Amino acid sequence: MEMSTITINLPGILELDINNVNLTDEQFFMLCQDNPDLRFERSADGELIIMPPTGGITGDRNSDLNYQLRGWSRKNKLGKIFDSSTGFKLPNGANRSPDASWVKMERWNTLTEDEKEKYIPLCPDFAVELMSPSDTLEKTRAKMKEYMENGASLGWLINRKQQQIEIYRPNQEVEIVNFPQTLSGEDILPGFVLDLTEIW
Repeated sequence: MEMSTITINLPGILELDINNVNLTDEQFFMLCQDNPDLRFERSADGELIIMPPTGGITGDRNSDLNYQLRGWSRKNKLGKIFDSSTGFKLPNGANRSPDASWVKMERWNTLTEDEKEKYIPLCPDFAVELMSPSDTLEKTRAKMKEYMENGASLGWLINRKQQQIEIYRPNQEVEIVNFPQTLSGEDILPGFVLDLTEIW
């Protein structure tokens, strides 16, 4: 089995000790900017996570997911839709990039222009993780729980392999739905219904 090599460009101000990656928010942002072909996340404990690029099928499905959300959002203008390249700085200190997310307009409008340009310093109101073959269910579930613990009002974990949706809501048990054809945004995304026929 061949090992692939990943080259990471380090910002000039960053001295990297492989045994102790301790990045400031500015350094982490610069690391992401200097490596546009890679996706990074950072756990609340400071663990640096390099996200592998998705394959063609997952990328296609994720594009459809964002397309549907964007169409809904353009009609009602209740908030802002973000794709998987958008980073959020959660209240617990983690930097996460959901595959799709939404923030209410009133929360978005409280941010400064500088905050809007960098990792958004809040948890999205709605977050979706669309599992790719390289994702593990355990780690993806942990991310969904983290979104809920940090202020999200609704979350969907889309498990294409099992053809299941896990629906996350604050202070409730996770609801698992097998092979649904549509999914309601409930009162969080009023009027939005996700057509899953193109996602499966």
